[in-house]
Amino acid sequence: MGYETTAPGHVGSAIDGEKGGMWFMRDPLGTENLGFTVLELEPDRSGKEHDHGEDGQEEIYYVTEGRVEVDVGPDTVTLDEHEALRIDPEERRQIHNRSEETARLVLVSAPTDEGATSTP
Repeated sequence: MGYETTAPGHVGSAIDGEKGGMWFMRDPLGTENLGFTVLELEPDRSGKEHDHGEDGQEEIYYVTEGRVEVDVGPDTVTLDEHEALRIDPEERRQIHNRSEETARLVLVSAPTDEGATSTP
């Protein structure tokens, strides 16, 4: 088959429901190098602080609903609805929802070189 479909309702959330939800869509969509994740953060919640220095994944965060703040290294970047941010693999990052409304994002990742392997 030349295509695959899925939705967050078809994939179990990887985080506690009180924080929101995180649905890794890569495996159901059958992608080899492209990570595709839907993240929902409830008010006053934060994602996990991390980087991708070891696996070489650059990431793009696209806000579909709400507003978030993303700590990227020593900086904090505010993203409103329909804004995107690309982050180099080695940069430490953490997403925060400091608003009073639920935020929803699409997270896309891919290796920056052919030698790196991808993660969801």
